[in-house]
Amino acid sequence: MLALILAGGYGKRLRPLTEQKPKPLLEVAGKPVLVHQIEWLKYYGVQEFVLLVGYLKEKIIEEVGSGSRLGVRITYVVEDSPLGTAGALWNARHIIEKEPVVLVVNGDIVTNIDPGPLVNLVQERKATAGIAAVPLRSPYGILELEDSNVSGFREKPLIHDYWINGGLYAVSSEIVKYLPDHGDIEKTTFPQLASMKKLVAVRYEIPPYYWRSIDTFKDLEEASKEIEDLGGLLPPRH
Repeated sequence: MLALILAGGYGKRLRPLTEQKPKPLLEVAGKPVLVHQIEWLKYYGVQEFVLLVGYLKEKIIEEVGSGSRLGVRITYVVEDSPLGTAGALWNARHIIEKEPVVLVVNGDIVTNIDPGPLVNLVQERKATAGIAAVPLRSPYGILELEDSNVSGFREKPLIHDYWINGGLYAVSSEIVKYLPDHGDIEKTTFPQLASMKKLVAVRYEIPPYYWRSIDTFKDLEEASKEIEDLGGLLPPRH
C-alpha cells in the first residue's frame, strides 16, 4: 500500500512556530507530526510514502530523507506554488493513476486509526474515494443540566452524534478525473463525488482509537499530554 502525505501548507495559524519549521515537523509528544504519521502507517503495513511538499520543503527532506532511518521508502512531489489539497494531488496524478487504491493523509493529524476498513470499503463499493470519519470534539466545556441545576461538567467532550472529516482518505485511480489543478479537495472533488454517490465513509470511534488535528498552540500542548498519558500511540488501545 502506498500513502501520500499532504505536507506543503504554510501552517499560518501556528505562526511564529511555522516561520522556520513546516507544520508537519512541529513536535507532539517529543516527535514531529510527520514521524508520528509514518510510524502509524508503517504499523499497518505501509512501506512506501510520497510526500507532497512545497513550503520549507528542504526542512522536511532533511528530517526524513529517503525514509531509511524509519524503515520505509520516501519520495517527493514538489509544488512550486501553493496548489491546495486537490491541486497537490493533481500534481501527483502520475503516481495515483498507477495504483488501484492509495491512502492520502493530511499533514496535520496525529492518530492510530486502522486504515484497512476504509481501503476495503472503497474496493468493495467500487467507490472513487473514502473518508475516515471521526466524532466531533466540542471546542467548549459542556454543562450537564437538570432543570436549573448544574449536575456536572464535561471538558471538551467528543460528540458522537456528529462526524467530521478525519483527514485520512482512500482514493482509487479514478479520482484523477475529478481533480482540479488548484483548490482544496474538501471544496471541489469531494462534493462532486458525493453528489454522484461515489464517496463513502467509515466511522471510527474515539476511543478506542486516538485522533487529533493539530491546528493551534493548544492542540500541540493537549495532544502531547494525551499521547504521553496513553504511553504512546502504538499499538492502538482496544
